[in-house]
Amino acid sequence: MCGNNMSVPLLTDAVTVPAGERETGAVIFLHGLGDTGHGWAEALSAIRLPHVKYICPHAPRIPVTLNMKMVMPAWFDLMGLSPDAPEDEAGIKKAAESIKTIIEHEVKNGIPANRIVLGGFSQGGALSLYTALSCQHKLAGVIGLSCWLPLHKTFPQAASGVNKEISVLQCHGEADPMIPVRFGNLTSEKLKSVLNPSKVQFKSYPGVMHSTNQEVRTPFGLLLPRVAWGSLEYQKKL
Repeated sequence: MCGNNMSVPLLTDAVTVPAGERETGAVIFLHGLGDTGHGWAEALSAIRLPHVKYICPHAPRIPVTLNMKMVMPAWFDLMGLSPDAPEDEAGIKKAAESIKTIIEHEVKNGIPANRIVLGGFSQGGALSLYTALSCQHKLAGVIGLSCWLPLHKTFPQAASGVNKEISVLQCHGEADPMIPVRFGNLTSEKLKSVLNPSKVQFKSYPGVMHSTNQEVRTPFGLLLPRVAWGSLEYQKKL
């Protein structure tokens, strides 16, 4: 189905990789600080699924406190990268709402919410986790690469409860100098206290820094068919 992307600002310039067949699922993947959606769209193109489209939006350009107020693509402002650093609460919540408008757009255009996966790298992964936990739609899953849970002290109260059974995959490099793997572990433990712990997977990778490689992307690719592929009954309706 065709919708009007102009009504959803982030979709206007987003990089979209269409499904090879009729679209019954979607992956919304968010890039990291200072990046764009182009590189991730190219990487995800290698994990093609017949009925799944990929949407890789670009973050707006804003001043980032952590980087001496330089203007760059960022989903929200960053003051620091430690678990106790001050956070841009208003910016995080605003960014989450903008991602929720993409979810709403896809649902209105025929893709069920429970066939939509959120994912992201670094700051994009952080935003994906926060958005999934606070979303009112029951989603298929969320993938966080080298990331953390923003506003973690507000959970479980901030969680909508709708996605308590959501499948979560976290992947983190053990040599990450920017977001140490112990922050990823802390995030995983927090998620297990909010969600069904049996649905939360945390995988760490020796020697991997603040980046991904094929070893990291392998479980990523294995999760997508399980959570984004429509059920046999749903496929029969098409």
